[in-house]
Amino acid sequence: MPTEDADLSELGETLRELRRRQARRSGERQLSYRELAERTGWSHGILGEYFSGRVLPPTDRFDLLVRLLGASPAEQGALATLRDRAEESRRGNRRPRELPAIGSVLVGRDAEMSALDAMPADRGPVVISGMAGVGKTTLALHWAHRIAGRFPDGQLHLDLRGFHSEGAMPPGEALNTLLSSLGVGAARIPQDADARAGLYRTLLRDRRVLVVLDNAADAEQVRPLLPPAGCLAVVTSRGQLTGLVVNDGARPLSVDLLGVEDARRLLAERLGAARVERETGAVDRIVEACGRLPLALAVVAARGALNPGFSLADIAGELTASGTATATAALADVRTAFSWSYRLLHAEAQRLFRLAGQYPGPDLTAPIAAALGGLDVMRAARILDELARARLVVEHRPGRFACHDLLRAYAQEISRTIDPEADRRAATERLLDHLVHAAGAATLVLDPLRKPIGLPAGDPPATVTRPADEAAAMAWFRAEQRVLLTALDLAVRTGLDRRAWQLAWGIVVALERDGAWQDWIAAQAVAVRAAERLGDLGAQAFSRRSLAVGHVRLGRTAEAKAHGQAGYELFLRAGDPAGAAVCRHAMAFACETEGRWADAIAHAEQALELFRQADDPIGQARALNSAGLYRAELGDLGAALADCEQALRLQLAMNDPGGVGSTLDSLGTVQHRLGDHRAAIGRYREALAVFAQAGDRISQADTLGRLGETLLATGDIEAVRDAWRQALALLEEVGHPGVAAARARLAGLDAQG
Repeated sequence: MPTEDADLSELGETLRELRRRQARRSGERQLSYRELAERTGWSHGILGEYFSGRVLPPTDRFDLLVRLLGASPAEQGALATLRDRAEESRRGNRRPRELPAIGSVLVGRDAEMSALDAMPADRGPVVISGMAGVGKTTLALHWAHRIAGRFPDGQLHLDLRGFHSEGAMPPGEALNTLLSSLGVGAARIPQDADARAGLYRTLLRDRRVLVVLDNAADAEQVRPLLPPAGCLAVVTSRGQLTGLVVNDGARPLSVDLLGVEDARRLLAERLGAARVERETGAVDRIVEACGRLPLALAVVAARGALNPGFSLADIAGELTASGTATATAALADVRTAFSWSYRLLHAEAQRLFRLAGQYPGPDLTAPIAAALGGLDVMRAARILDELARARLVVEHRPGRFACHDLLRAYAQEISRTIDPEADRRAATERLLDHLVHAAGAATLVLDPLRKPIGLPAGDPPATVTRPADEAAAMAWFRAEQRVLLTALDLAVRTGLDRRAWQLAWGIVVALERDGAWQDWIAAQAVAVRAAERLGDLGAQAFSRRSLAVGHVRLGRTAEAKAHGQAGYELFLRAGDPAGAAVCRHAMAFACETEGRWADAIAHAEQALELFRQADDPIGQARALNSAGLYRAELGDLGAALADCEQALRLQLAMNDPGGVGSTLDSLGTVQHRLGDHRAAIGRYREALAVFAQAGDRISQADTLGRLGETLLATGDIEAVRDAWRQALALLEEVGHPGVAAARARLAGLDAQG
């Protein structure tokens, strides 16, 4: 039953346990999401989100769900309390717990830990500096875990990729990640980097949060990420970040190579004291060959641990045979240790390690590794485990493997020496093919009516698995979003413009679901340039249209209309009236945003005519629905009702649930303005059922807001309050910018009594 520190993940685990318990009690298998969907009328996708702990169920849904799962009346009360606490946590008091696990004992850093312990936690940032591989991150994480209890409001961790071969993480991207960790939905994150920094500091004000910023490039990258007083930033960098010390009150700590005795202790910790004591001379040669660099010593120790029959003398002999090691050139020495562990790998694992060096993403999964290596996924997973045992990669999250910058650089170096250019190019093409097909497959799960214009011909690679449902598709997109956006740049850099455009096509639906309009615009801007280089009018037109939609969503109506007009002209040149119609529809949306209803009607009517030319009934219905809404704004309610009813007939005939929901909502608006409140309430409730089935939380919230207005006109204040509370909860779940207005609306109602 519930604990005092309830959060959304705990709520999901509690629902899963109820489901398992019901199966045990009944002696039957667990109810499937589809069976629960049939009993509740909700989509199996949104049920998956509830059970996974990613989405907070509205109160009425949660109560029904726990009753269906056999909770007793007494349990229902406790479960309702658990849900309420989870909701409070989601309302801006998320407590992130992001510190990576520390799997090894810290050796030889007693003085550094004492120096850190002596630093007051309520002062400026702490900067831990030192050469690559010297153990800065290990020291920072050990200390962060040690002091985490002083920061009850959470711990953030972010790798700033300061010395990554693809370039350091820009401060704006870093702020985006940190804000997401603090529970800010993509739609609420400002476009301007300074505004992001301001929101970040505002959220952390009067809270005690530990922020670990790992692998920083310079002071300019770090400064916008520093939290306000009361919080503490711990920064690691190869540079001393003097600017932070001078201008921001940072406390510096320099980390040097291990002493000889501490280096021996590290090997003893990894290999066993008895083994080290038996061969002290060999141990000393290993320490010298590794330049007393902790990363090199760890790699060597991994080989020794994996091969307990090897003598340390043989290991030392191999290390020193190259003749490259000196006691004063630790960064050069580490290559010897790497090459030695690399040679231990099987040929297939050696090849995958080399190819992984050119992968630009932050971490690897088995399907991505399989694509790079041209392997099956199970084989790739076994090789990743082998690389992890050899300490050439680290499984920093379950199923996700990261590679130290030095190891990545080493892999790139040997790949350039061993692998022909054609092989490296083929690996990149396989990777991009995998990502394009995987994104496309997930997109078609989210939007089955979407025309697959961005999918390459032929069957997808064997590395691609189609997500089981919408929840699984969105989970995949959210896990791989940084990888997908980075792969866009990789495709452009390697001249694979067709893949760049296809990848941008494949991610728009997920970005729309999350309201990530800035990433949407960035991706489509890349796609436009790629399509222009390809000379593909249709691809250019699609991306221009997508840019129009993104700019409308951010309120940039001038840019939206410019891109919409450009897309419209390109679609006409390409002989695609349906595409041109969608551009007109986007331009109508821009005029709607500006309140220019007559212009909006004109665009919607042009869109309708073009959809008719293209014999596209789904498009016709959506244009009719928009025109009906705009006519209602101008008071032409009879024509508005006729347009929307015609739209609904077409959508029902074409089985277009998304369109049906929108048009039912529009009909509710028109009926409300006609004074037929009973009919309006009925239409709104029908729309809500459709949106709930699709898991469309933003549309549900919008419709609940309008339903509340109609209920207010009938005088049913309690029903109004219930509708607006549900709307607020949904907006808070997605971090929508309308949260403040929704709260104010509810507060105004409460003030009226």
